[in-house]
Amino acid sequence: MSPGENLPLGSSTVRVAVRSASPVNTSALLLTANGRVRSDADFVFYNQPTARGVRYHDEGSADVITVDTTAVDRDIEMIAITASLDGTGPQSFATAGALSATVTDASGTGVAEFVVPGLTSETAVVCLEVYRRADAWKVRALGQGYDTGLAGLATAFGITVDDPEPEPAAPRVADPQPWPPTPSPPAAASPVPNPAVPSHPGGPMQSELFTPAHAEVQTRGIQKQGSKMCRVGLDGEIMARQGSMVAYQGNLHFEGLGAGGFGRMMRQAMTGEGVPLMKVTGRGDLFLADNACEVHLIDLDGSDGLTINGANVLAFEPSLQYNVERMHGAGSMSNAGMFNCVFRGRGRIAITTNGTPVVLNVAGDTFADPQAAVAWSSSLQTSVKTNDSFGMGTIMGRSTGERFTLAFGGQGFVVVQPSEQPPGGFIGGTGKGQDAGVGGMLGGFLGR
Repeated sequence: MSPGENLPLGSSTVRVAVRSASPVNTSALLLTANGRVRSDADFVFYNQPTARGVRYHDEGSADVITVDTTAVDRDIEMIAITASLDGTGPQSFATAGALSATVTDASGTGVAEFVVPGLTSETAVVCLEVYRRADAWKVRALGQGYDTGLAGLATAFGITVDDPEPEPAAPRVADPQPWPPTPSPPAAASPVPNPAVPSHPGGPMQSELFTPAHAEVQTRGIQKQGSKMCRVGLDGEIMARQGSMVAYQGNLHFEGLGAGGFGRMMRQAMTGEGVPLMKVTGRGDLFLADNACEVHLIDLDGSDGLTINGANVLAFEPSLQYNVERMHGAGSMSNAGMFNCVFRGRGRIAITTNGTPVVLNVAGDTFADPQAAVAWSSSLQTSVKTNDSFGMGTIMGRSTGERFTLAFGGQGFVVVQPSEQPPGGFIGGTGKGQDAGVGGMLGGFLGR
């Protein structure tokens, strides 16, 4: 098919398989006669995979939208099949390689194929539309692109992408806010007996593993369990990164939350930043970790927020609220990109770092490598400082390797890890939909 061409559909059920040489996310929008959705329920994607007559599923090599035209509501005139870059690869479709949509009927017989031509600066595309004409259904090739990405595409079809309300400026304090907080001394815990170890000396199993140093801590709430794990003494609920549970005892229930709201989900999709969350409820002991990264606890008292790369969030108390917000003045050079997660309220959060960090108190100009800065006081002002002048020496490869640094001003703190790589592991926070969290079109949608 070529752009604008249409064909009749001889089958009431059709499958549209979207493939791309670069990572993309696929969705379907159910549109009325005015070309707009009726509500958020008319947006079909992997985190909301069904609507009446329309279903999404991932077949590995392709994202597939299946349309049963006999089940589609009568006031739906058109189903737009879209694709958008997920933020982990090229910045636009100009260098993303081929993007195609293949239409087959219920028996698998090919109906049409459309390779979207002439894409340049676009980051989101309406590939084709399945539409109603009187009592018949047709398919039309479009290839309509949006430079404004998912935000522009979503807005064009009536989806409101809500931005967070601006927060009032945090009150200034005479000294930088101390971090980490002075911990209260933990309650004395008796050693945990191992049933395999006899109580009398000389038993059949002896090991330094059974000493109190390796026993679980006994306090309630989020606590450190050694340096690379945290234990949650749970009697209620806690928010944790999907896939971070390494062990638990007791009666606990796990529920995937995705982004925790359509607006936040949309923001993550467009920014590539967020936290793939699960809610854990019940009573028992929960143990969390992320690829043997160092674990640290931060207590927020409500006077300032915490800005952090979503990939470094391990768990937090439900009394805290978070949003994905633009890091003003820092472009796209930070560990988390142009956007970060901002936590506010009163409560405890467990974060991870790649190695033991340094915590810098900011009272004057402070600078950090964009890939090493993990978290900082939300009241700090951020900007980008250019260290290398761009000239022939830079073109020929004579660079310091430190061309950009993040500059922090104001009063607060910055957590800097001894690594210039984002956290790794299978639960690393940002990236394409099902791979984690952060990226792309409903790109992470906080975890697929």
